[in-house]
Order: sequence, then C-alpha cells, then structure tokens
Amino acid sequence: MLQPGGRPFPSVKTDAVNAADPESLRYNLIKENLVWSSEGDRAIRDGKMNIRDPFIYEMDLSGNFLDSFYLPRLLKMTVKESGPRVNGVFEGMSFDAGAKYLYVSVEEPLYEDGPRADVGYKAAPVRIIKFDAYTRKPVAQYAYLLDAVAYPAKPADAFRVNGISEIYWINKNQMLVMERSYSTGRPGCTIKLFLADISLATDVSTLTGLHQRKDYKPITKKLLLNMDDLVRYIDNVEGITFGPILANGNRSLILIADNNFQKDEKNQVFLFEVIP
Repeated sequence: MLQPGGRPFPSVKTDAVNAADPESLRYNLIKENLVWSSEGDRAIRDGKMNIRDPFIYEMDLSGNFLDSFYLPRLLKMTVKESGPRVNGVFEGMSFDAGAKYLYVSVEEPLYEDGPRADVGYKAAPVRIIKFDAYTRKPVAQYAYLLDAVAYPAKPADAFRVNGISEIYWINKNQMLVMERSYSTGRPGCTIKLFLADISLATDVSTLTGLHQRKDYKPITKKLLLNMDDLVRYIDNVEGITFGPILANGNRSLILIADNNFQKDEKNQVFLFEVIP
C-alpha cells in the first residue's frame, strides 16, 4: 500500500506524523481494483500537534496509489474540537451491488452532532456517506443512531465506547452494520449486527447538530445478532464479508477481529451460515 508518489507509508513507530491508520479495505468488481480508508490524526506527535485528514484511497492490486476520494468539509480535521473525533472516523466501507456507489461509515459522532454514545445514552447520530464510485465525490449523507455503550466501565469514568466498526452492503437499500462496544475493566467487546435500511433516510449533508434536530429521518435498523448471546469471549471484531457458498446452498458470513497489535487481544475469525 503505497503513498502518492510511490513511497511506502512509514511505520507508526518510526514516523507517527506521516503514518496511515488503515481500517477498511474493499474490492471493486467493476474496476478490478481496491479502495481503503485511513482515520487521520489529531494528537501531539514528537512534541507537535499533528493534524492529518482521514482519507479514502483507490489503488491497484499491487498497492500503487491511483486516486483519492473527495473529503466532505465536515470530515476535515482541525486543531479545535470540531469535525471528526480522533480514532473515530472512517471505520467501515462497502460498495453497493453494482459498485456504482461506495458507502463509508464514520465510527463516532462528529463534534457538531453531539456527544459520544455512553452507558444510558443511546441514539448518538453517526454519518454514513454515499460516494459516487466513478467521480469519487460524495452525493449524500445519512444519519445512523447508535445503541448505548453496553456495559459500565470500571472505574466508571474510564474509557468506554460504542461505534460502527464495519458495514457491508447486502441488498437494495440494505446493509449490515456492525456496532462494537468496549468498556474498560470488562474483557472483550459487545458486537451487534444490525440490518440497516437507507430507503427512507434523509440526506443530512447540509445539516449539523443532528443530536438536537427532529427534521430528518435516520436510517432504520433491526438487530440480527448480539454476539454476547454466543456465551464465549468476543474480541475487537471489525471486519465482515460474505464467504463461499456452503454445501447446502446457503451463504456463509465471515467476521474477523483486529487485535490492535496487543498481546492480550485475540486473533479471531468467526464463520456463520446465513439462513434465508
């Protein structure tokens, strides 16, 4: 995966200022190339504030940079607490069936759209952006309302989060949305899969302050699976795709965890059968 100009991206250990933070990768069946997203940065690096916009790059199958998608103004990083939250930007991505459009999900609410999800606070609005896959320009944005953080943190003021960790287009106007909740002091994550439908959702491209507005319709969602119900340890699941057709003709669905390069987090791959 190369930078514009052909140089490799530096390691975060050697050059955190210019390193990428890849999160999602999808294959374009029509163009026969790949797109991938990076979350950007707003943090003190090497004694200086590092401001790096998130991005979506198109590359060939050898990793050579081809082009970039246009970044909506609201998604640009600033030195102030406005726009996207650090490590809460382009987390999920999926083409529609004909690869005409690319849908990209923002993990957490923009500062302008209100506070983050929390224990006891549900319906925090996050944005799913619809891009024209040919012009690479955004054509619409839709609001998706998160569940609350699943469990209290220990201690109560410690880190906790819930956001969209991945999306996956499955049908006309419908996609799978994966929510990933984590709370300090509790091992593992709560992973929920929802069937989301954008057919009646309002384009909120020109709207801000979504948490206080009543003049738009969000994406509808229906819970399909709470992986807590599997009664086993579930780590930081962040990837989803269809797998091969099973012997009985049903589709398989594959989920994969991101271990964040941590020794105490597990590499996990989950295989499910999709029952029509």
